[in-house]
Amino acid sequence: MLGGIMYASKAMMEFAPNVHLIGVFTVALTVVYRWKALYPIYTFVLVTGLANGFGIWWYPYLYTWAVLFGMTMLLPKKMPKAVAPVVYCIVCGLHGYLYGTIYAPYQALAFHMSFKGTVAWVIAGLPWDFVHGTSNLICGILITPLIHLLKKAEILTAPK
Repeated sequence: MLGGIMYASKAMMEFAPNVHLIGVFTVALTVVYRWKALYPIYTFVLVTGLANGFGIWWYPYLYTWAVLFGMTMLLPKKMPKAVAPVVYCIVCGLHGYLYGTIYAPYQALAFHMSFKGTVAWVIAGLPWDFVHGTSNLICGILITPLIHLLKKAEILTAPK
């Protein structure tokens, strides 16, 4: 269900290129569910491929969201309440700013790009990465409320 919600949120935001809530969901789900967050993350990846076609653009999705998952897993589980929301926003934003660089190894392999060509591809994408990172940073304010909502839902649905 959460993977489907992730996909629906991205589909609703298609009017704004590189602006979406996938980073928000990935960070929040990882904080709450840890390793089990990979289920909705890869459900999102699969549904995206099914809905939009498994084109050459899709294959990096197999690892780009795992990078954000990994960045989040490396964060301390217990952070001061005042610090955690800021750290979550920064991690989410950083992933957006680096998205083109994270995507680049696949692009280089798929299109037989030289190192210079890959660097040029990353530089050409910097304006889009700026939009992606800035929107992730701003949307990151939703991470902490989503974490609280997920924890509350888990308490309400736990067997008694």
